[in-house]
Amino acid sequence: MSISVYGGTGFIGGAFCKMFPDKVVLIDRDKRSPQSAEILYLISTTSNYNILESTRLDVDVNLVVLMEVLENCKNENIVFNYVSSGFVYGNDIIDAKEEDACNPNGFYSITKRAAEMLIISFCETFNVKYRIFRLANVYGTEDQETSGKKNALGFLMNQLKENKELTLYDGGNVLRDYLHVDDVCRAIKLVMDKGDLNSIYNIASGKPERFYDIIKRAKDFIGSSSKLTAVEAPDFYKKVQAKNFSLNVEKFKKLGFEETLSIDEGLKLLCL
Repeated sequence: MSISVYGGTGFIGGAFCKMFPDKVVLIDRDKRSPQSAEILYLISTTSNYNILESTRLDVDVNLVVLMEVLENCKNENIVFNYVSSGFVYGNDIIDAKEEDACNPNGFYSITKRAAEMLIISFCETFNVKYRIFRLANVYGTEDQETSGKKNALGFLMNQLKENKELTLYDGGNVLRDYLHVDDVCRAIKLVMDKGDLNSIYNIASGKPERFYDIIKRAKDFIGSSSKLTAVEAPDFYKKVQAKNFSLNVEKFKKLGFEETLSIDEGLKLLCL
């Protein structure tokens, strides 16, 4: 069965389309109607910082466009697979389970949770089937938009290569759960093939680590002379960003998923 992919030119969507070229139908940015009954929806903003430039961007992209697409999905044969974020759980996320209450912070996280709720309500109203994927931290060499606001790991890796000083919020003493984008794509496809309908799945490695330890190993892999400096996180960051972040993957792992790239193997690819 072909998959209508919305947002197939972004970091994760592009990797998914590249991995499964015979399965996907890439929906143009300005189109709203799906071309198949199976849908993978990835259109989204990517950070909580957009509010500093525009109070509407997260709402317009994450909710308005979504509703325009859903308007064309009132068909009981459709399966709407939505890529969400583990950040919907809230500020201090440790071993979060799918059934845990959500209390998101920041416009990005709040609109992602609102999108989940709108999808569930829409699908229940029109007898459409759905799945929701809550992703942990995703990384990979193909991400061309790394910054201190999005994919901080890739951004800091580039600084290590240039032997620049790195400032780590809270000294890097926070938990992060990284899964390589290739494994994320395999995981999404696995859940689409075998996962329960009308269900939510966490997608992560299930192996959270202290961020400082990840950066320190990357520094050693590169042979960088960068100095690692601990700084207090800015007030805005504290308000909108989860301090610790790890997802429970018991439900997901029951489908038979096996990680193919460990964090160290992925880091070495980023070091090249």
